[in-house]
Amino acid sequence: MRLALYQPDIAPNVGTLLRLGACLGVPVDIIEPCGFPFGAKDLKRAVMDYAAAADVTRHVSWQEFTRHKSGKRLILLSTKADITYTDFTFTESDILLVGRESAGVPETVHDAADHRLLIPMTEGLRSINVALSAAMVLGEALRQTAGFPKPSPSL
Repeated sequence: MRLALYQPDIAPNVGTLLRLGACLGVPVDIIEPCGFPFGAKDLKRAVMDYAAAADVTRHVSWQEFTRHKSGKRLILLSTKADITYTDFTFTESDILLVGRESAGVPETVHDAADHRLLIPMTEGLRSINVALSAAMVLGEALRQTAGFPKPSPSL
């Protein structure tokens, strides 16, 4: 399982997702350009001291990212999807992709996804924060694939 962020533009969300990836043992792909300097103070504040534990791969473009996805299913979280994430069957090798906070993803990226998933929400509301959305769907994907890290025995 991997988590991919398409041209993120809010540094604290990226930091939060890097921390999530580190804690759950999930690699994170960042598809640039980012809407902020990658070492921004807000990013560092959100990722805290988990940056060293995060498995991060930065890609200079969408095209470069797609060259490295190597046959894995690309699962886009989108408000334009028809299938809810709770009705989807995940595999261990899936890549969960989230779009820009401000604009989602362009149609070319939307069309390139193997599957598009929706988080059901109250009618009339637009979207859930991208970091929260990714955490919800990643949690379900890891649950389905038994991909959560094994807890350490208590001391």
